[in-house]
Amino acid sequence: MTLPAAESELSAVARPDSAADVGALYRRIRGNSHSICAPLQTEDYVIQTMDDVSPPKWHLAHTTWFFETFLLEPHLAGYQRFHARYGFLFNSYYEAAGERHPRPRRGLLSRPTVREVYGYRAHVDRHMERLIEQINKQAGESERERITDLVELGLNHEEQHQELLITDIKHILAENLLSAVYVPERSAAAAAPAGVRWMSHDGGLREIGFEGEGFSYDNEGPRHRVYLEPYQLASRLVTNGEYLEFIEAGGYEQPGHWLSEGWATVQERGWQAPLYWEKADAGWTMMTLSGPRKVRESEPVCHVSYFEADAFARWSGKRLPSEAEWECAASREPIDGNFYEARRFHPAPADGASSQFFGDVWEWTQSPYTPYPGFQPAAGAVGEYNGKFMCNQQVLRGGSCATPRRHIRPTYRNFFPADARWQFSGLRLASG
Repeated sequence: MTLPAAESELSAVARPDSAADVGALYRRIRGNSHSICAPLQTEDYVIQTMDDVSPPKWHLAHTTWFFETFLLEPHLAGYQRFHARYGFLFNSYYEAAGERHPRPRRGLLSRPTVREVYGYRAHVDRHMERLIEQINKQAGESERERITDLVELGLNHEEQHQELLITDIKHILAENLLSAVYVPERSAAAAAPAGVRWMSHDGGLREIGFEGEGFSYDNEGPRHRVYLEPYQLASRLVTNGEYLEFIEAGGYEQPGHWLSEGWATVQERGWQAPLYWEKADAGWTMMTLSGPRKVRESEPVCHVSYFEADAFARWSGKRLPSEAEWECAASREPIDGNFYEARRFHPAPADGASSQFFGDVWEWTQSPYTPYPGFQPAAGAVGEYNGKFMCNQQVLRGGSCATPRRHIRPTYRNFFPADARWQFSGLRLASG
């Protein structure tokens, strides 16, 4: 079957400076979702390998539902929904937007077809072009700003799902016994890892959180003061080779390194190594989006849970950083790194010049995901975006090799349950 071609390669996209730029940004980011799905076969679009994984077809439809529900219906006069039941099928967790299909059953939806979902996207895109043109020509300044902000939220939401698409595609293909390849390997050469330096940071009263111009999510603010004791952070991420030492030292067999719930999870699920690792006669192998290959010791360890990251840190005689420590240190660093624009979709070894604060892997912190002082969610359904999940989650920072470059900031707070492993998640050690 012929599906829409990507409108562009996965390139960095700047935030629009005016409403006139919104249309080009909208087309670019929506086209990137098609680019991500371009290597898939039709059968790949429908599979759900676990509750946390959504079928690629569902991601494409859900991000489209967001624009239809929060922009077209309330703001484009005369707009009619593409299909009366799509709201039920493709709402994710917005209680204010109505009932929805159960998340664990998304993989049972053979209909709408992949072709019909792309038709849905085309329908909504045509009407979004009309809305954007309309607000540019007719809306007052405050109304134009309000709608433009909603479009920007929808585009950042789509970029989140582009990252989820990549991580979910990896989980789907990893279940395939035919060793499917999503992209040709473009990983960096397996050089010796850079030595670890310990970067010292002064304690005292600091400020964290987003403030100023540009887009941010509500959970990144308000900016507020925190008190830090003096601390040190490792100059790079923990590598596969270092994590192998933990495995070979019996790390998964010794409860003393683990939080109680973490040890119970290890026992229940039979964890012996990071997700996608397998023990072979010739050593450890791993599944990548370029197919299976040997574990390379110089690369950052990836696909570990908070429980595993914390256990490794304890075994090392160190700890995980708090999110405030991480942000204060990362705010001094350039936002460079191995993002999804590189199309590696795999973490790269440290080159000695980069501290790897951004890209490669999301870094687990020891901080629970809770509201900042003075946090208030937005009114209405969009207020359900982040605040409702502030329980039983841990904060991760820095982005990964699947994160769009324009999407990340030092203040960005990602969050997942402590047992989550299918994301590109790793760790950096802290002390002090």
